[in-house]
Amino acid sequence: MTDCIDLDVRPILRAGNEPFSAIMAALAQLAPGQGLRLYAPFKPVPLFAVMAEKGFAYAERELDRGEWEVLFTPEARPASSAPPPAQPFDDWPEPKITLDNRDLDPPEPMVKILGAAEQLGPGETLSALLCREPVFLFPQLEKRGFRWLGGFTPDGSTYELTVRAPA
Repeated sequence: MTDCIDLDVRPILRAGNEPFSAIMAALAQLAPGQGLRLYAPFKPVPLFAVMAEKGFAYAERELDRGEWEVLFTPEARPASSAPPPAQPFDDWPEPKITLDNRDLDPPEPMVKILGAAEQLGPGETLSALLCREPVFLFPQLEKRGFRWLGGFTPDGSTYELTVRAPA
């Protein structure tokens, strides 16, 4: 049995907040070979693809009242599939494109960001302002080879995202 860290996102969701950043923070804390046991008030199907792209298999189990326990365990990867070394975020260039998507309804922000990202040259960046964390955008960016950095402003009203094109 894989050693796991437990994360219960039910209170986060009940408070009306998005748990994606808490899930990613928990992943960052995992030791090599360690898994993540997630408790959620619904079956987190969109998260399965995100975690698969990060190298995790999953097994889900329905609990009482429609709540779910999902165990994410690391999958063995061949050494040749290791990602290239990351370029530090602090040397990213100033954004070539700036978008304010705060007044748009989903999926428009994602569509606009992906379209703008395709216009970037190698290593160029774009910045975008959003009213929520774009959790469904992240795997789409990664699939296309883009890197991203983002977070909420201190008052929690705006999510600031920077996207960098592959070099």
